[in-house]
Amino acid sequence: MPSGPTAVVAKLHPTVLFNICDSYIRRNDQQDRVIGTLLGSISSDGTIDIRNSYAVPHNESSDQVAVDIDYHRSMFELHQRVNPKEVIIGWYSTSPGVTGSDALIQDFYARETSNPIHLTVDTTFSDDAANIKAYVSTVLTLGERPLAAQFHEVQLDLRLLEAERVGFDILKKTLVDKLPNDLQGLESSMQRLQNMIDTVFKYVDDVVEGRIPPDNTVGRYLADTLSMVPKISPDTFSKLFNDSMQDLLLVVYLANLTRTQLALAEKLNTAAQVF
Repeated sequence: MPSGPTAVVAKLHPTVLFNICDSYIRRNDQQDRVIGTLLGSISSDGTIDIRNSYAVPHNESSDQVAVDIDYHRSMFELHQRVNPKEVIIGWYSTSPGVTGSDALIQDFYARETSNPIHLTVDTTFSDDAANIKAYVSTVLTLGERPLAAQFHEVQLDLRLLEAERVGFDILKKTLVDKLPNDLQGLESSMQRLQNMIDTVFKYVDDVVEGRIPPDNTVGRYLADTLSMVPKISPDTFSKLFNDSMQDLLLVVYLANLTRTQLALAEKLNTAAQVF
């Protein structure tokens, strides 16, 4: 989906788009949008290849932005250990376009890399349209005094394989605010399992009553499936299930406790102010 009149071309890998949408779904309830760092490479002809990304914690108001620089640099060092060829090429935000505070964040990333690219992703997917744009900026000056950053849209090329395009189309049609937690996911899985068991029971009853002809292939599948089910008493199964549930609840409790401690540590650490 090319867009933009300038000569600069940015190529976006679909995994980056999925990472951005995932970070938006997992955001804190108080956050209106998510920002993060873009990784990739720049070819000799100036083409920007956006290959990877990670979210960066931040707080913003109408006149200032606080970016967790320590987190950003720690994540970049970890990515460098895995793929040293990927360097910082810019940043992204989950917004329909450029906002008033973007110039402040752009100024920070300009200190990380020369001429950073700014990618905006409209995560609402309004009207089933993926509004994805890329920008570069130039500094407006009065004499020798810099005044503001002016953003210019550049050509963005999103190339998808057929399998990736299917996932992208599903992503456009699926609007969720939050991912289900572990208990909700377990409940949903158990409900699907119950529905499948009911379907099998109905099929077997219909065959036994002569309402539908038997299918030997289906019968062999059912026999193989039943032979794999361990023969345990209902009391033993109930005990095993309850033990697993207690383990799951303990993991959820420890995860929430860890998340709370990280949030407190983030509040205590001084976030760098980007003006």
